[in-house]
Amino acid sequence: MSSGNTAWILTATALVLFMTIPGLSLFYAGIVRSKNVLSVLMQCFAITCMVSILWLIYAYSLAFSEGNAWVGDLSKMFMADMTKDSLTGDIPESLFAMFQLTFAIITPALIVGAFAERIRFSAMLIFSGLWLTLVYAPITHWVWGGGWLQQMGLLDFAGGTVVHVTAGTAALVAAIFIGKRRGFPQTPMPPHNLTMTVTGAGMLWVGWFGFNAGSALAANGDASMAMLVTHISAATGAMTWMFLEWIKYGKPSVLGIVTGMVAGLGTITPASGFVGPAGALIIGFSAGILCFGATNYLKRVLKIDDSLDVFSVHGVGGILGTLLVGIFASSQLGIFSGQGLAEGVTISQQLWVQFIGVISTFIYTAIITVILLKVIDMMIGLRVNEDEETEGLDVTQHEERGYII
Repeated sequence: MSSGNTAWILTATALVLFMTIPGLSLFYAGIVRSKNVLSVLMQCFAITCMVSILWLIYAYSLAFSEGNAWVGDLSKMFMADMTKDSLTGDIPESLFAMFQLTFAIITPALIVGAFAERIRFSAMLIFSGLWLTLVYAPITHWVWGGGWLQQMGLLDFAGGTVVHVTAGTAALVAAIFIGKRRGFPQTPMPPHNLTMTVTGAGMLWVGWFGFNAGSALAANGDASMAMLVTHISAATGAMTWMFLEWIKYGKPSVLGIVTGMVAGLGTITPASGFVGPAGALIIGFSAGILCFGATNYLKRVLKIDDSLDVFSVHGVGGILGTLLVGIFASSQLGIFSGQGLAEGVTISQQLWVQFIGVISTFIYTAIITVILLKVIDMMIGLRVNEDEETEGLDVTQHEERGYII
């Protein structure tokens, strides 16, 4: 066991959990209307608790036990045979399991943003648990657990496919399936507390260093470079979004700059261990442009009410970053490169593998998500009624208010 690597991954694990609670929770809670602030906080908190228990019982085993090319077996149920001396590489297996748990927590929590302000709490819990089991765990096995995409040579350092494409795809499907919020898009639905949102955004930015740099599973040059390129991409995505909004609407917004930051973070995630700083600049710039365009297109043209822009930011960003790593990991690009391609692999070959990873993740996630939503809707109903939606989920789902009126 390496004490240095163990100390770093202990820190990174705490940082990634910090991304969900309180980071993502506050980021989302500030964007919704005041009558729904507690509902979003409650959803993120409950997901954290439920996923932790399911991860212990069977989900860790499905993701990281030997199994087959598609899913792990149940040999690690209840983390069987794991002791304080068990190792994964040169860090304790218990730490590896906990680090991966924090990824499993934030992924279904991201989807909350797609159906915010209109889903039943019970339906959200059932959906999140089943989605973790049938989507997140198998795809994690495909990419990181020895499954078929890992065997093909897919480059996904910290979760472009595993986290962002899965969450973004599920968010798009859920937003379409559940339908628009009452009054969308005619009724303005501005964020109720941008101070809360910016606070959460700052926590996400800092926590993301654990997300990406921690994925090196060591305190080494890969982790250091991942941290640097993560920061560069976040800053570039934020500035790009800000200037695009300034040009298009006449003024830069606080919500815009923090959303651009998240787009830059999500897009660099799969590439963070494979590209150099100059490549990260281009990736962040591309993220700002494409995610900004996707957000406007989905809401203003297609009229899809992905409430907190989960697909436009995480889905589009995850797809873009997963594809771009096939380009900017190549040593052929000089200063833009992180020299991360396997020896003898060309850019075109790697791009094909990356494309297969993206399209298979998208299709599988979409199909399973539709099935889950349909079954849950038939069983208990996904959506609150109109009166409950008008009154707000804080009162109707939890009998509490975020603010004293």
